[in-house]
Amino acid sequence: MALQEEMESQGNYLFRHRGTFPIIILVIGFFVFLQSKMNTEIIQKENPLTQTVYDYVCLFVSLFGLIIRSYTVGHTPANTSGRNTSGQLADVLNSTGIYSIVRHPLYLGNFFMWLGVAMLTVNFWFIVAFIFIYWVYYERIMFAEEQFLRKKFGTAYTLWASSTPAFLPAYKLFEKPGLPFSWKKVLKKEKNGLVAVFLIFFIFYAASCYVTNQKIDNLFLIYSCIFSVALYFVLKYLKKYTKVLDESGR
Repeated sequence: MALQEEMESQGNYLFRHRGTFPIIILVIGFFVFLQSKMNTEIIQKENPLTQTVYDYVCLFVSLFGLIIRSYTVGHTPANTSGRNTSGQLADVLNSTGIYSIVRHPLYLGNFFMWLGVAMLTVNFWFIVAFIFIYWVYYERIMFAEEQFLRKKFGTAYTLWASSTPAFLPAYKLFEKPGLPFSWKKVLKKEKNGLVAVFLIFFIFYAASCYVTNQKIDNLFLIYSCIFSVALYFVLKYLKKYTKVLDESGR
């Protein structure tokens, strides 16, 4: 098999199983995090205020990734930029809004969401390893997606891709989104990401308190976690049993 076909085949396989990558990173990162928290020398050197500020920086990085995803999803039509795992899907070629400055904004958002979690470990080599593995993993997925789009949209895709960066945004190229922002679509599609971020950060925080014999008293994380979980179930109910979140063409 030629390298191009092999990359596309690998990319399609990883695309269908791309939900596995975050779980692996999360599990490994959690154990790295616990190991550092159980290291007495590291704990003695920690400044509680500095550590709290750092934790919030990590949370901000993850939420920044979620904001990128939400902005992307909120301006896209139906059957594009989805969470489907069965195969590639694109009824139209997105080339305005955030897609006018970067070709893969959802994966850019994913990167920041999981970078924040990787940073929680406070382990330089784990963070470096995460960035490298993410690059190798998603490079193949992006390659497969672009092959699909090139075959489906031809010259329209080639012209757009030739002037739009794959992963590092070029803000000077920004064009107004073709569709208005839809909160309904964001709430319907990105509720998983919101609850995941706050649950993960709370679990890391609670585990840290447990192994260091500290009280769980971060009210912001506690209430944010409760709110995001409650919101998730409300939105899930509305999506399944009502048409409140439905919107034509979105």
